[in-house]
Amino acid sequence: MSVPVPRRAVLRGAVLLGAAAGATALTQFGAGRDARAVATRIDQPTIANCATWGARPPSSAVSVVQSRPNKIIIHHTAFPNTTDYSLAQAYRNSRDIQNLHMDTNGWLDSGQHFTNSRGGYLTEGRHGSLYGLLHGETMVQGAHCVGQNSQAIGIENDGIYLDVQPPQALWNSLVVFCAFTCQQYGIPPTEIYGHKDFNNTQCPGLLHDRLPELRSTVAARLGA
Repeated sequence: MSVPVPRRAVLRGAVLLGAAAGATALTQFGAGRDARAVATRIDQPTIANCATWGARPPSSAVSVVQSRPNKIIIHHTAFPNTTDYSLAQAYRNSRDIQNLHMDTNGWLDSGQHFTNSRGGYLTEGRHGSLYGLLHGETMVQGAHCVGQNSQAIGIENDGIYLDVQPPQALWNSLVVFCAFTCQQYGIPPTEIYGHKDFNNTQCPGLLHDRLPELRSTVAARLGA
């Protein structure tokens, strides 16, 4: 269904620091009938919401899926590999992605749910994605992978990795964020895929070759 992004999704425009929100999410996590508990609790990483990085409002209401996603899909942006690893660059990158997706692709907002910068900074992509993640029961429909947009969380990793590996900061951040996302939604680490697993694309480049490593590292973080 299509509904406006809940006001709480803006979360007062601040960068989320995780402790209080993570504790709330953990309470909800264990309270559900399916008891999505894990052996090791993953604290919420710092994630800048849309208001923090200066996102434009969506051109129309985002669609909220009233169920949890069942997988994570890894992407790379295919943007040039910047050597600016700063937080400011991460915010600029998020704005560049949104402008491309809205103005060139004609989408209502950023296509991906979250973005991971080369410096390891995490930002919310499509409006409402962070609200869904923290509450662990719903997701917004994305526009990142044909056939999977209503059931998979899409994570864009800034850069192009067809013949080079990502910076260690990006990789470390991706591991932590995937572990947190698996925890929040009860997604098994085995359900982490690359874009090319579903669509005819080179995305996410060499990150796809490292998916077995990512899955096993995330599983270890979760104590699975």
